[in-house]
Amino acid sequence: MRAIEITRYGEPEVLQLCERPMPVPSAGQVLIRVRAAGVNRPDVLQRMGLYPVPANASDLPGLEVAGEIAGGDLSGSEFALGDSVCALVQGGGYAEYCVAPVVQCLHIPKGLSLIEAASLPETLFTVWSNVFDRGALSVGESLLVHGGTSGIGVAAIQMARALGAKVFATAGSDEKCRAAEELGAVRAINYRTEDFLQVIKSETAGRGVDVILDMVAGKYLSKNIDSLADDGRLVVIALLGGAKAELDLSQVLRRRLHVTGSTLRPRSVEFKAGIAQALSSKIWPLLESGAIKPVIHQVFPLVQASKAHEMMEASQHIGKLVLEL
Repeated sequence: MRAIEITRYGEPEVLQLCERPMPVPSAGQVLIRVRAAGVNRPDVLQRMGLYPVPANASDLPGLEVAGEIAGGDLSGSEFALGDSVCALVQGGGYAEYCVAPVVQCLHIPKGLSLIEAASLPETLFTVWSNVFDRGALSVGESLLVHGGTSGIGVAAIQMARALGAKVFATAGSDEKCRAAEELGAVRAINYRTEDFLQVIKSETAGRGVDVILDMVAGKYLSKNIDSLADDGRLVVIALLGGAKAELDLSQVLRRRLHVTGSTLRPRSVEFKAGIAQALSSKIWPLLESGAIKPVIHQVFPLVQASKAHEMMEASQHIGKLVLEL
C-alpha cells in the first residue's frame, strides 16, 4: 500500500510517500480501506519528535480516518464488510489501509461525506472526554474555548452550544473571531488585541466561566485561574504556550477550583470505546440533524501531506485539514 512516513524528525518535507506492507488486524480490530484522513496537531508534534508513538502502534502519522471496512474481526459488532465508517486510531491514518479497534469505529453520520467524516473522530473524542467528562460541563453553564477556530475549537463550540452551554472563545484575528461567533460563540475574543480575562469578567458580570478548555497552558495559567467562576474547572489538553507556570494554590483552595488535563492517545481501547458510545448516542443525532456541522478548511491529496502540515503550523486555517486518498 501507499503511505506517508516520517523519514526523520524535522520540518514538513520529512513526510514522504512510501510503500509499506498492508497492516494485519488482530483480534477485535478491523482493516479499513482509507478514503480520507484528518490532519491534527499531534501529527505535527510526532513529525517533530515531540509526541512518542505508543507501543504496538503504527509509526505512520494519522489519528483519524474514514473509509470502508475491508476485513478483520467483526464478531459481536454492529458492522459488516463494506460498511462505511470513521474511526479513531493510534496511528497509521496517512495510508491506503489502516487498522482500528472495532469499538472505536462509528457509522458515517447520515448526510455526511467520507471527507467530512474523517474530520470528526480525533476532535470529537477529545472534546467529549475533556469538556463533558473531565470538565463536567452541563446545561446552563459557560465554557471558554482557547483556539476557537482550531479543529478542536470548532467542535467544542458547536457541541457545547448544542448541548445547552454558553460559549466564549479566543482566536488570533478578527476573521477567526467572526467565524467562532458564526459557529455559536456568544463572544469571541481576539487575543492579539484584547485581554481575554478582562472580556470574560465583563461579559459574566465578574463571575467568570464554569469550564475552560485550554490548549495553550504556560503563560495562560494565571489568567485562566482568574477567569474561572467559583467551583470552576480548567482542563488542559495541550502545551502550545509551555509546560511550566506558577499556580496560585490559594485560589484553588478558596474558590474550590479544579485543574486537570489529559491526552487521549495513550488511553485504553476500553476507555475510547466508552467515548464512542457516548458520541453515538449524544452527538451523532446532532450531526445528522445539522445542529453540529464539520468545518473543513482545505482538502489535500495524500502526496501533499507536507503542505497540510505547513498550513497547520502557520495557524491560518479555520477548522480541519483533511487528506484525500
